Amino acid sequence: MTQLDELIDDLVVASHILASEGVCDAFGHVTARHPDNPEQFLMAQARAPELVQHDDIMVFNLDGTSADGDKRKPFLERFIHGSLYAARADVNSVVHSHSRSVIPFSVTTGALRPIVHSCGVLGKNIPVWDAQDVFGDTNLLISSKEMGHDFAKTVDQGRCALMRGHGSTVIGQSVREAVYSAVYLEVNAQLQITAQSLGQVKFLSDGEIDLIQSRLADAKPGEGYDRAWEYWARRAEAK
Repeated sequence: MTQLDELIDDLVVASHILASEGVCDAFGHVTARHPDNPEQFLMAQARAPELVQHDDIMVFNLDGTSADGDKRKPFLERFIHGSLYAARADVNSVVHSHSRSVIPFSVTTGALRPIVHSCGVLGKNIPVWDAQDVFGDTNLLISSKEMGHDFAKTVDQGRCALMRGHGSTVIGQSVREAVYSAVYLEVNAQLQITAQSLGQVKFLSDGEIDLIQSRLADAKPGEGYDRAWEYWARRAEAK
């Protein structure tokens, strides 16, 4: 099996995990930078993540155009992914979703911040991008290169960003890292809402976040992204 085939298989499993863990429903998508051409990325044709299969994966240029003339219907918001790959050489996977517990933090003044050690991967700052600031009234979807590039500026060098009244996007150096971050973004939102109903929250410190991210980056066997991936993949397979 080639590296490309293995990556496509990972995208299929990632799609199923995101559906199984409640991050994606009928909508949302995960992509990966092409292993042989950094100016291209892999993304399924437009269909519900839980239904994605190997043959659904298409190849796109970073401007969102088809790399090989594939005429199947693409996701409208492929510009999210292409713009982030163009802006960040360290990004190799992107997940966009509308996970429900995250949405309230995109439309209120309450900032979403890491609250538990497994969520330290999210970083010290989770900004909110508001399409209205630059583009006025829209349908809130990132449907052009211009919107994608503006959103990428909000993500900047961070790990994720929320989109007002829409959803969120996370990045990773691998598919497994991006999936891990997407799942724990939703987990953190749930826990933060619960904690704030009880009283003042003590969030992770910057130093704690640095140490947590360093440990995950070590990628020791049986730890971190791979352990979570194995568990979630089995759960998705059982459903």
